[in-house]
Order: sequence, then C-alpha cells, then structure tokens
Amino acid sequence: MKKSLLALAVLGAFAGAAQAQSSVTIYGIVDTGIAYSSKVTGAPGGGTGSKFGLNSGVIQGSRIGFKGVEDLGGGLSAVFNLETGFTNDDGGLQGGDNVTSSNLFRRKSVVGLAGGFGTVLVGRQTDYADTISAYTAVADFGGVIQNSGSNLNRLQGVRSNNSISYTTTNLGGFTGNLIYGFGETAGKTSAGQAFGIAGKYENGPLGLGLNYYQSKAGATPSDVSLIPAAGTTTATVITNTANVGSSAQKVLNVVASYQFGPARVYANYSRVKQDLNTVGTAGFTAGTRTLAASKKADIYEIGTAYALSPSLKLLAAVDHARADIDGSGTKGKLTQISLGADYWLSKRTDMYAFLSNMRATDLVNPGVTGGSTGSDASQTAVIVGVRHKF
Repeated sequence: MKKSLLALAVLGAFAGAAQAQSSVTIYGIVDTGIAYSSKVTGAPGGGTGSKFGLNSGVIQGSRIGFKGVEDLGGGLSAVFNLETGFTNDDGGLQGGDNVTSSNLFRRKSVVGLAGGFGTVLVGRQTDYADTISAYTAVADFGGVIQNSGSNLNRLQGVRSNNSISYTTTNLGGFTGNLIYGFGETAGKTSAGQAFGIAGKYENGPLGLGLNYYQSKAGATPSDVSLIPAAGTTTATVITNTANVGSSAQKVLNVVASYQFGPARVYANYSRVKQDLNTVGTAGFTAGTRTLAASKKADIYEIGTAYALSPSLKLLAAVDHARADIDGSGTKGKLTQISLGADYWLSKRTDMYAFLSNMRATDLVNPGVTGGSTGSDASQTAVIVGVRHKF
C-alpha cells in the first residue's frame, strides 16, 4: 500500500512537471464601435450623404488566437501562434491583406524555436513595422488613422506569406529583426520575394524604432503579396514578364516616442516608393489619384497621449501624407487631425470616443471611415465604442 502511494506521488510529480513545461493560451479581442461619417459617396440619387454604421475592429482588429510554448530543455523552447480575425458586427471572417476565404489563420500562423539566441519563426507574419507601431498613433487610434498613410507604410501590420523571421534577444535595450519572404516561383527566386531589416531601442521613457522593408512583383497579380491590399490603400501593380522580380514596394519607417510624466509624445516619418505603379497623367482626370497609387509617398505624424488618471487617457494626433503620383513632382496631400479619449473600466475592458477630420488636396479623399468622399475635399467622423480583451 505504501509502495502504491509512493508510486502515485512520483507519477503525480512528473505529470505536474510536464504540464509546467508546456502551455497553450487562448486569447482574443472584441472591438466594436458606432461610427458617423459625413460626405460619403453612394447616397441614393448620387452625390454624398451622412452615414451611420457599426464597425468591427476600430482600434484593434477583433480576433481569437492560440499560442503555446514547450520547454525542450537546455534553454530551448518550441513556440507557435495561430490567430484569426473576425468582424463581430456581422460574424464574418476578417478580410485584409492578401487573404482568401480559405485563409483561416489569416492574422498569424507561425511556428518556431526560441532561446538565448533569440527567436526564429516561419509562416505567415507581419514585419517589424507592426512591432514599432507601439511608438506611434496606431497604438492609440488604431484603424481610425489607417487611410492617411499608416496602412500604406505598414505600421498597421501587413502580413507576408511564406516567410521566415529572426528576432534577437534584448541586448541592453536593443532588439533587432530580420525577415525574408519566399516568392516560391520556379526558375525565378526574386519573383514575389520580400525582405526586411529592423531594430528598436528602449531605455526608460525613450523608445526608438527603425524599419526597412522591400517587396518584389510576383509571377501573378496575387503574388504581389507584400503590398497593402485593404480597401482604399490597395496598390495597383500590373504584373507581366517585364516586371516580375522588380521592386514593387520599398518602405522606410523611423519612429520615436518619449514619456514625460503623464504625457507620451511621439513623432515618426515614413517613405514609401512604388515604382511599378502606373496611374500616369490620365489618372489626374479619372479620379484615381489615390495615396496608394503614388510612385512615392512621404508620411509624417506627431501626437500625444496624456493620462489624466490611471484609467483615462486623452489622445491627439496629426497625420500628413504627400504623394507623387506620376514621378513629375506634382504633389497630392492628405491631412488628418484626430482627437480622442480612452477610459478603462477594468484591466480588460475600455470605452473610447474619437473625433477625426481628413482633408485632401489634389488627391482622392479615402475618408476616415465609411467610404470615400468623392470630389469633396473633407470628411469628419465620430466614433464611440467598446473593446474587451480576454
């Protein structure tokens, strides 16, 4: 009897140790807001009109995910992360960059190894622009500011299929990252290929980030997987035998953030070059002079988040983009001014309210939310919502 009890105790100890060495976490976000937009095209009889709607993923895309880690011994761990997005206003799967109806884990699908050397991940994942966006207005306003440039410059998080990434450990505040996307085209390695190099530095209240990412045209239109493909920020690249393997997009991000007591202030700059875009002068009268159709875009941002209390933050940001459509030097402009408040009811649930205005000059106004303004230069949006994390 004593031997049986001892054996059971030993087995229980081993079972507990095995359980402690391996874990799987289920997590998610549900984010929904009520949005009012002025001057949206598509009104009955033509023209524009006010629009009310229920929007999913206002600050962060609604999602559910699974992540896990297994201790392999010797400081080495196996890790994985599967994450899918959904639109909880209608229960559908989230669309977005380079996805089809068969993409279940469209937000993230990676497996890899982690240890003292850093982390290596393979699968579908974002480049490091998504990581350093924590130092920008994306952290506070999320999708509210995406149409003024932060989707095109990848700070909103754009995925690369068939990719491998390496991230260093924290080296005295510095963390580096490399990413490579396989084009998977027989006979032409450069077709659909992508690569990036980035780093961030954190030291107390200071945060700095630098990211460079380049993608190349693939053998088919769907292979241009590395250009944003979400709504009004879709870039149009005509894929043919002449430009397969040519650089489709080059993106440079420089970001900085500093915490002055209760106030975080930040600024950033991005340059996006898309030499394969071919709108040309015909687009000047065809109404297709969009930010995403530009050959070159310079995107600037300044902002602040001020904590009135541990639960309440006041937010403000100005985003400005200048687009060179045909390479002639003629500039189109977008300017977005956003104000907001974010109140946390608990550690997992917050309520938010945003007021944002976007103005366009010599460029199609994509609108803050709800749709384009057509020929009108200005749109104002008001959004109130709730976000819950689990």
